This record gives sequence, structure tokens and C-alpha cells, in this order.
Amino acid sequence: MGRIAKTFARLKAAGEVGLIPFITAGDPDLRTTEELLFALVDAGADIIELGVPFSDPMADGPTIQLASERALAGGTTLQGILDMVARVRLRSQVPVVLMGYFNPVFRYGGERFARDAARAGVDAVLLVDLPAEQRDEIHPHLRAAGVDFIQLVAPTTPPERMKELAALGEGFLYFVSMTGVTGASQVDTHAIAPLVEDLRALSPVPVAVGFGINTPAAAAAIGRHADAVVVGSALVKIIAEHSVSPDLLERVCAFVRSLKQALPARG
Repeated sequence: MGRIAKTFARLKAAGEVGLIPFITAGDPDLRTTEELLFALVDAGADIIELGVPFSDPMADGPTIQLASERALAGGTTLQGILDMVARVRLRSQVPVVLMGYFNPVFRYGGERFARDAARAGVDAVLLVDLPAEQRDEIHPHLRAAGVDFIQLVAPTTPPERMKELAALGEGFLYFVSMTGVTGASQVDTHAIAPLVEDLRALSPVPVAVGFGINTPAAAAAIGRHADAVVVGSALVKIIAEHSVSPDLLERVCAFVRSLKQALPARG
């Protein structure tokens, strides 16, 4: 059983909803990202999504776009991110998901990337611009290396398509709670709740919900229906506003603790 499966088994046994914070690797630099990873775990993160910066992040709103620009301007590379994950793995067993776009992986080389990601201790990969029909571009290499490929499901996904995508689930399914880009607006819990419940009934793996979750109250509302919640833009914004402040880690931890404490108990 891998780290992601073990984490969700622990959460289920404890009656807890998982918290998955997202941060952009290399924003403001990889050394700070490394420190943030440990801080996130201390504050209650169950799984961490690391954004791989890309020059054309079409699914991301301005907050994460700017974070990618800062990271790339600072010299962040995919190799550097993998090296950092390997260092983190020496001290922590928190599951790490790399989230990004296919182009950097393609340039790195699919087979080489899968091998190096596994060696570094990456647990899963989510590529937002690679649809299920093209997953064979990378999926066989990830499977051979023992790295999960996270599948996205949207509110606009037709029922039959949802069944197909759910059957492909590895690690967890990522339900995108709204159409549009990250950080654009607040999630409409009432609208998506039945969709999340339907997906959980179909899925062989847990369901995490992300996009538009930016407050403890929003996390609590989604947590009543999902196995885990993903919070990204709100956290990336805190990092951007306090990146040169000595209390950066304290501010990040305070926000993440407030999210974790707000999540409801699950039967």
C-alpha cells in the first residue's frame, strides 16, 4: 500500500476529512518551498500538491500564474523540484503530488521523468491538460515506476464519462468544483454536492475536491461531501504577500490549521 492509500485509510479510521494544500514549487525559491512543506505537515496537511511552474498555466488564475512566473524567473526547474522532494523524503513520509502541465514532462522525457519522480519519492502526478484519451503518453511509465496518475473530473462531465474516468482512478480522483480557472470565485457547495456524492459512489478511490475553496467555512462545507479538500490560490496568495517576511511560516501554518480544524468529522 502506497503513502496516499495509507493516508486515506488513516483518515477513514479516524473519521477525518483530508486536507491537501497546494503551493507552487520555487515560489519564492526552492529553499523556502522545502521549509514550507515541513510547515504544512506540522500544521495538519495530509497530502501536499506541489505545482510545477509552467509558462502557460491555462487552468490557473492570476494568483498561481504569477507564482509560476516568479518561480521560473528564479530558475526553478523540474529537476530542481525532484531534487527537493528527495531531500524532503529523508525527513517526512507525507504524500507528495506533482501538479502541472504536460509540456515540462514531455521535455524532460516521459520514461525518465517517471523513473526520477519515483526515486525522489513523488507519489502521484496530475497533469491538467492531458485528457484520459492521451494518458498513455505518460501513464505506462508512471505505472511501471509505481507512481499514481491522478484523474480530473469536472462538474460538466457527463454521467457516462464520469463512470469511465472514475474507473481510471488511482490514488484519488480530483473533482474540479467549478468551471473556469483556479481562484476565480467561491465554490457553490449546494450545486456540486450531489455530483461529488455520485462520484464517490462510482469511484474505487477517494474523491478530493478543489478550486474555489479559499476559507475555513468553504472547506467545512465541501468536507461534508468529499474525502479531502484541496486549497491552493488562497495559500499561494499568503506566500506571495509575505514571502520576505520573517513570519511567513507562521502565517501559512495559522491558515492551514484553521482549514484543518474546520473540516467536519466523517462517519
